[in-house]
This record gives sequence, structure tokens and C-alpha cells, in this order.
Amino acid sequence: MMEITIRDDFIKLGQALKLAGVVQDGVEAKIMIQNGQVKVNGETDLRRGRKVYVSDIISYDGKEIKVIH
Repeated sequence: MMEITIRDDFIKLGQALKLAGVVQDGVEAKIMIQNGQVKVNGETDLRRGRKVYVSDIISYDGKEIKVIH
């Protein structure tokens, strides 16, 4: 499982995908999220601006990304 470290209480889903390096830019993140290819804590979420918090797990393309402080 991959981990990303955030400084604040949350990070937006699209930004988290970019930080993890699984997408190249915000446009790619938006497309993947809107196509239902991204899950947060096991649930599909179509909002690029969804807030992701510490200990949330993002699933994308067979990869899991855990948000840590």
C-alpha cells in the first residue's frame, strides 16, 4: 500500500491522486474520478473536490493509497 503525507486536516481527492503520482494532472484525475474509477474507503465517489482525511484509503487502478499525517 502506498502512503501520502498531508500537512492539513484534509486534501481534495484530485490533489491526492496527483500527490501519489497515479495521475499526471488535474484533468486526468477529473476524468478518472468522473468515470467512477476511484474509490474512497471502498465507495465510488464522483467528486474531484471530495475531501479526503487522514487514514482514508483511496483505491485506483488496483492500487491503494493511504492518507497519513
